[in-house]
Amino acid sequence: MKTAKRLEGIGEYYFSQKLREIDEMNKQGKNVISLGIGSPDLPPHPSVIKALQEEAVKPNQHGYQSYKGSPIFRTAIAKWYNKWYDVTLNPDTEILPLIGSKEGIMHICMTYINEGDLVLIPNPGYPTYRSAAKISGGVCVEYNLEKKNSWFPDFLELQQIIRVHKSMQEKQGGEGRNVLMFVNYPQMPTGQLPTKELFEKLIHFAQRNGVILVHDNPYSFILNDNPMSILSVVGAKEVALELNSLSKSHNMAGWRVGMLCGAQDKINDVLRFKSNMDSGMFLPVQLAAAKALELEQDWHDEVNKVYAQRRKKVFELLHLLNCNFDEDQAGLFVWASIPPHYKDGFELSDEVLHKSNVFITPGGIFGSAGNNYVRVSLCSTEEKIEEAIKRIKN
Repeated sequence: MKTAKRLEGIGEYYFSQKLREIDEMNKQGKNVISLGIGSPDLPPHPSVIKALQEEAVKPNQHGYQSYKGSPIFRTAIAKWYNKWYDVTLNPDTEILPLIGSKEGIMHICMTYINEGDLVLIPNPGYPTYRSAAKISGGVCVEYNLEKKNSWFPDFLELQQIIRVHKSMQEKQGGEGRNVLMFVNYPQMPTGQLPTKELFEKLIHFAQRNGVILVHDNPYSFILNDNPMSILSVVGAKEVALELNSLSKSHNMAGWRVGMLCGAQDKINDVLRFKSNMDSGMFLPVQLAAAKALELEQDWHDEVNKVYAQRRKKVFELLHLLNCNFDEDQAGLFVWASIPPHYKDGFELSDEVLHKSNVFITPGGIFGSAGNNYVRVSLCSTEEKIEEAIKRIKN
């Protein structure tokens, strides 16, 4: 039986493949230290786990849930957005809980992208943007992010991409189509923080060009003292949707808890698709997530203290590899340019893996603009990073 055409050009997720290779090496006794994937190794706050336990033993908590999520959880999200981002959201109409924000990327694509619609993908950027857009039938065009521009978009380049695409459609006699654009700040993989001016430019660009702007915002609390939401910009709800998640900010990656925020009409659009895909999130998980969103600044300070210490060790590791990097990056990773004698980040990554039994991520998996970079995760203990340093020295 043949697979569907929509899967043509869609490969297995890189980390899925690489983890199998690492697993085989571990079976051979090599005990690989993985500094690749960004899965927090720290636990959620004890009060969050306690809330899950208490709710899960109640006999009436195990049925199907509302497709829109628990009102308690939605209200907690609204309060959280107001407190940390200074954004006002109606919990009844402008918030949609997600079983992880990754599924939200797919839901948005399936909701708004028709065959042949233009989807603007950041290069470098999260590979799932491209995969979800292609599966949905979109025409993916990369827009380049460069260090010399602080990893911000070139709006002239974006304007030209849209102009060329619309011209091609007109020649083919096509009707007006949707244009969807993915953005992500603090940016992954580069760790670049946003500015208010950047968010304002993005919203104005989307308004002028009829673009549906999708901002993916899971890293705003990691090694960052100023969390920002694109929805804080005046007029943002007219054109933008924001994805957010508890995976990184609250050490709940495996819990699969995320959210989509935006104007009522857009939330309802996405709900039409999502309600046909799942039957809601386990209620005790939602109630525990609501508890997590009540945590104060001291929680984030303690988590970031750990990551700051690990980052110092990662800097040491990268210096050992003669890589260059910006020390002011946010997020769960350090993005670094490789020495010029390596062909690309894949070559350096493979050399480190096979000579030292240490895995670091090649930047090329995030797009061609990442070919001369590697990315190192902060989701391992200082002891493991120290051991990785020793292995590389040897």
